Amino acid sequence: MTHHETQPVRHRRLVDLAPLRTNPAFARLWIGGLISGIGAQMSIVAVGLQIYAMTRSTFAVGLVGGIALLPMVVAGLWGGMIADVLDRRRVLIVAALVGWSSTLGLVALSTWDAVLTSHGHAHAQVWPLYVVTTLNAVAATVSNATRGAVVGRIVPPDMISRATALNGISFGAMLTVGPAVAGVLAASVGLPWTFAADAVLFSAGFIGIWTLPALPRLGERVEAGWGVLTEGLRFLRTAPNIRMSFIVDIVAMTFGRPYVLFPALGATVVGGGPLTVGALTAAGAAGTILTSLFSGPVARVHRHGLAIARAITVFGGFVLLFGVVTLAMGASHHVPAPGWGGIHWTALILLGIALAGMGAADEVSSIFRQSMIIQAAPDEMRGRLQGVFVVVVTGGPRIGDMYVGLFALAAAAWCPPLFGGVMIIGLIALLTRVQRSFRDYDARDPTP
Repeated sequence: MTHHETQPVRHRRLVDLAPLRTNPAFARLWIGGLISGIGAQMSIVAVGLQIYAMTRSTFAVGLVGGIALLPMVVAGLWGGMIADVLDRRRVLIVAALVGWSSTLGLVALSTWDAVLTSHGHAHAQVWPLYVVTTLNAVAATVSNATRGAVVGRIVPPDMISRATALNGISFGAMLTVGPAVAGVLAASVGLPWTFAADAVLFSAGFIGIWTLPALPRLGERVEAGWGVLTEGLRFLRTAPNIRMSFIVDIVAMTFGRPYVLFPALGATVVGGGPLTVGALTAAGAAGTILTSLFSGPVARVHRHGLAIARAITVFGGFVLLFGVVTLAMGASHHVPAPGWGGIHWTALILLGIALAGMGAADEVSSIFRQSMIIQAAPDEMRGRLQGVFVVVVTGGPRIGDMYVGLFALAAAAWCPPLFGGVMIIGLIALLTRVQRSFRDYDARDPTP
């Protein structure tokens, strides 16, 4: 909440739909982003399956994130800068078209590999997949940075936390429906059709962007360049609370991302192959969407920093649980078989519970981190700060993917989550003790 609010917030448990009912532009952007995001998550899962099928290497799957990391950092900072300089609607349109083109590239590459293997040849080379997925990640980074800044313009200040909770529902639905559908499509009609479905669903997101009003820069015109970018970074140095919100998320995403293990778990530990990959990914999203559905109380929470710290600590506990279950499964010497009949259901359920808890805790953290950035930063800085935010929330997981891939290669699949859970809990306790202002942050008097 901000000092602009004068009306008391009615107590409620379920999510508040007021931002959708009262703001058609936000509603169209939200619905379009939900539908196209489901397709994007389908492609993310399908890329992992495609590369694992071509290489049989978890490390190769993790490289998808590692290779895209530096371009995403540049895209987040640069994209946030142009969102503060140019019309934000136009930036979204260009980013969406680039993302759609890269999805068509995935369709072509997957189809070519299927043709080769169906004729008895070796798999195609994997490096073109890395190139196309990096281009897709860059487009998504620019788009997400700009979307965050758009919300601050089209949604009233008193509805910011409720709007970010609604964004959590869409994100949770993406991660629930997209991976589940991807697993079914990959197992039934193949990976090329899975990528093609993403290309079709893109159109809904484009309509939501196209129908936005013009969103030019407020205030005096400035030219995009290094000076504008460094101005944003200088502001961040004087904004300890926003800066700490980035740091604690990097900790969580670096040490709490077991997703690149899923293809190997489905093939060698739990069983079920692509079906298990889809089910595990959807389990994490189920926690996200349930939290968002019951997000009514967020409008009454003012100590955002304290809420973030507690949520990430709980997140670390569930990461630790994931590692314990994976260790126990490795010790049981379970021999998996393809299809539903070969799945070790006890392990799948326990891993699903751990992932659902991680998704729920991460969503609580995300709601308050996004609200803090939008409320505490001036509009002319929101694009650049959202760019940094997107670099963190998308780049952090890719660092985590590399960490898990290397650690699993050097030791065993259970090592990264087991060690990671302990690190998250310990580092959050240390960081929030060092910077007390973050724990004391009050949304009724937001200070960056």
